[in-house]
Amino acid sequence: MSAQKSMINNLTEGSITRQLLKFAIPLILANILQTLYNTVDMIVVGQFVGADGLSAVSIGGEFIHFFMFMCAGFCGGGQILISQQVGMKDKVGISRTIGTVFTTIMFIAVLFMVICFAIDDIMLRWLNTPEAAFEQASQYVAISGAGLIFIFGYNCVSSVLRGMGDSKRPLMFIAIAATVNLILDLVLVAWLEMGAAGAAIATVVGQAVSVICSTTYLYRHRDAFGFDFKLKSFIPDPDRIKALIKVGTPLAVQQVAISTSLLFVQSYINAFGVAASAVTGIGQKIQNISGIFMNGINQAGGAMIGQCLGAQKQNRAKKVVYIGLCFSAVFAVINISLALTMPTQLFSIFSTDTEVLAMAPRYLQIQCWAFVGSALMGPFGAMVTGSGFSTLGLFVGLLDAVVARVGLSVLLGQVLGMGLEGYFYGSALARLAGASVQMIYFFSGKWKTRKLLVKKMDEE
Repeated sequence: MSAQKSMINNLTEGSITRQLLKFAIPLILANILQTLYNTVDMIVVGQFVGADGLSAVSIGGEFIHFFMFMCAGFCGGGQILISQQVGMKDKVGISRTIGTVFTTIMFIAVLFMVICFAIDDIMLRWLNTPEAAFEQASQYVAISGAGLIFIFGYNCVSSVLRGMGDSKRPLMFIAIAATVNLILDLVLVAWLEMGAAGAAIATVVGQAVSVICSTTYLYRHRDAFGFDFKLKSFIPDPDRIKALIKVGTPLAVQQVAISTSLLFVQSYINAFGVAASAVTGIGQKIQNISGIFMNGINQAGGAMIGQCLGAQKQNRAKKVVYIGLCFSAVFAVINISLALTMPTQLFSIFSTDTEVLAMAPRYLQIQCWAFVGSALMGPFGAMVTGSGFSTLGLFVGLLDAVVARVGLSVLLGQVLGMGLEGYFYGSALARLAGASVQMIYFFSGKWKTRKLLVKKMDEE
C-alpha cells in the first residue's frame, strides 16, 4: 500500500504556490522538450534542406497535429477522470479508468492511422501545398502517420500519470524521445540528406523508444502504479467509457476545431508562396515555445483543481486559478518583450532566408495579442478543464476557431483587403475571444455546483 502511495501525489493539501510550482515545473520542462522535439525537425531541415523542406515539414506537421489534437482531447478527458478519483481516494476506480483509457486511446490511434493514409494527398492539395514542397510533405505525412500509435501511446501514459499528480515521470520519458530524435535528425537529415522523410523517421523512432521505456518502467513498478497490466484489466469499464466519451469527445472536437481553423488559415497563407508558408510555420513554433508556460499552468492547474473538486475543496480550487494567473502574467511580459526586441534573431534560428527574416518583425508584433490571450487562457482554462465542463471547452474551441480565427482572418485578409497581415491578425486575436468566455465561467461561480464525472466505487 505504501508503494502505491508513492506514485499518487495528493495535491489537495499544503501550500498552493509550492504545490503548483512543484507540479508545473516538470510539466513546463516536459513541454519545452516536447516543443523542441517538434522544433528540432524544422531547425535541422531549415538549415540543411532549405525553404522547400521547411515548408514541407511545416505543412505536413500541421496535418499530423490534426490527429494529435484529437488524441490530446481524449487523453485530457482521462486525466480529468483520474484526477477527480484521486481526490476521492478511489483506488479501484483509478485502476478501472487506467485500463479503459489505455484501450480506448490505442483503438483511436489505429483508426486514425487508417484515416491518415486514406486522405493524406487530398489534404495536402486542399492546403495548397507548394509544388516544390509537395513530395517531401507527402513523405513526411506517410511516415508520421504510420507512427501515430507511438505518439498516442506516449500522450496516453503521460495523461494518466498527470492525473495521478505525477509530472516528473512524463518529463523523463519525453527527455528520452527528444534525445533520440535529435541524434537521428542529425544523422538522417544533416548527414544522409534524407530531407523531410528523415525528420519524420527521427520523430517516430524517438516516440517509439519513449513508449517502450515508459511502458516497461510502469510494468516493473505496477504495484506503485496501481495497475496490474493483466489482460482482463484492459477491458473497458462501461461507466468509464461513457464518462470518457462525455468529457473526451467535446475536448477532442475542440482541439480538432482549432486545428482545422489553423489549417484553413494556413491554406490561404500558403497561397502567398513558400516564404509566407515558412514564416507561419516558424511563427507557430515560436508561439508554441512561448505558450509552454501557459500549457504548464493549464495542465498543472487542471490536475490540482480536479483533485480539489473531487475532495470538495472549492476555495482551494479558486486560489489555484489566482496564483496561476500571477505566474502567467509574468511570462506574458517576457514573451512580448522578446517578440518586440529581437524578432529577426528568433527567426534566424530556423532560417537564413532573407525574405523570411524580412517578414519576422511584423509577424511577431501582431502575435503579441496571442501572448496576452494565452496568458489568460492558461489559468482560467484550468478551471474549465479541472471541473470537467468539456461542453464549455467545446464552445470556447468553436468560438476560438470558427468565429474568431476563421471569421476574423477572412474579414481582415479578404473583405477588408489587408492580405497576409489580415490572416496574421485573425489568428492572433482568436485567443482573446476564448479567454473571455473562460473568465466569465470562473467569476460566475458555476463550477462550484458541477457534479463529478463518476461516482466513487466500493473497494473490492
